[in-house]
Amino acid sequence: MDAQDRLPMGEVSRRSGFAASALRYYESQGLISAERSAGGQRTFQRSVLRRLAFIRAASNIGLTLEEIREELACLPAERTPTKSDWHRISRHWRRRLDDQIHALERLRDGLDSCIGCGCLSLKHCAIANPGDVAAGSGEGAAYLPRLLRRDPGPQGRTTRSG
Repeated sequence: MDAQDRLPMGEVSRRSGFAASALRYYESQGLISAERSAGGQRTFQRSVLRRLAFIRAASNIGLTLEEIREELACLPAERTPTKSDWHRISRHWRRRLDDQIHALERLRDGLDSCIGCGCLSLKHCAIANPGDVAAGSGEGAAYLPRLLRRDPGPQGRTTRSG
C-alpha cells in the first residue's frame, strides 16, 4: 500500500468527526486499526473512515461496543467493504429502529399524563395513590419504555439498558 493511501490521526479525526482520544480508544478496543509511521505516529487506511461512520451510526441506534465489534468482525479484512457488505450487517437494525420508534411514540403519547417516572401522574403517583404498583417496580422511570432508559455505566458513563 502506498503512503498516500494512509491518513494521519489528525486527518482521520477531522474527516470522521471523532476526537483523537476516541480513535485511540476504538483502536484499543479492536474496532479500528492503525500502523505507526517511521516517526511513531498513527496512520490509518483510508477505509477506516467507513468503519468510523458505521461505528457512529451503530452507536446512534443503541448498539453497544461489543455489538459493534461483532458486526465489524463480519466485514472483510482484505478489502474495503462494499455496499452489499454494509447492507448484510445492518439489515437487522430495521427491527431495532422500529422498536425504538414505537418506544418514543409511547413516551410522546404519555407525556400529558406521566413522563414515565411513576411519580408525576396522579393516576400512578405513589404519593397521591399509595397503592401504586410503580412504587415497587424498582429504581428509576418505571413506566418509561425500556429502550429509552439509560443506566449509569462504569465510571459514571451512561449506557442503554436491555
